[in-house]
Amino acid sequence: MAKGILGKKVGMTQVFDADGVLIPVTVVDVSENVVLQQKTVETDGYVATQIGYETKREKLSNKPELGHVKKANTAPKRFVREIRFEALNNELASLEVGTELGADLFQAGDIIDVTGTSKGKGYAGAIKRHNQSRGPMGHGSMYHRAPGSMGPIKGKLKGKKLPGHMGAETKTVQNLKVVSVDTERHLLLVSGSVPGPIKGYVVVKTSLKKGN
Repeated sequence: MAKGILGKKVGMTQVFDADGVLIPVTVVDVSENVVLQQKTVETDGYVATQIGYETKREKLSNKPELGHVKKANTAPKRFVREIRFEALNNELASLEVGTELGADLFQAGDIIDVTGTSKGKGYAGAIKRHNQSRGPMGHGSMYHRAPGSMGPIKGKLKGKKLPGHMGAETKTVQNLKVVSVDTERHLLLVSGSVPGPIKGYVVVKTSLKKGN
């Protein structure tokens, strides 16, 4: 069964399991998730559930956005994504517009994939960005941290390992385990680390490879 929810990375901590083994975990806040729209084959050509996370002020929204969330009887959301729910009995696949989702969507032991935007590193050279080796640092060498051989450079340079903007890319960490679920505070404790900085938005979904 495929399911998913939106959230925000709170930070990392550590917990101990029943055997006393220390487990590093990432805390993800999944409160304020609301179903905004149900995409259907008849109207959109595919089936998906649009979810909004974290309320924002109405003055920061335009009229089309306000009209869209009004159908769900909720406030404008900062983070909106589509998730393709699947269920044998269509219980999750047919969530009504306006339904609130919480941490109880997942259970301890579930295997999940977490998608987020990695930390931006700014402009970086080829050594830091692509892990290239540097040149000799002594004996009069004039080649230290410059890019290595580019090979044939005639034509397009797309794909060349050159200096440039590093980070701020969409990344997915697969097969993480839900260690604990706090339904009162709507928190998920996920084993290991997830992409992005603290307060970064993430998408938590059932693992594609081990979720079934």
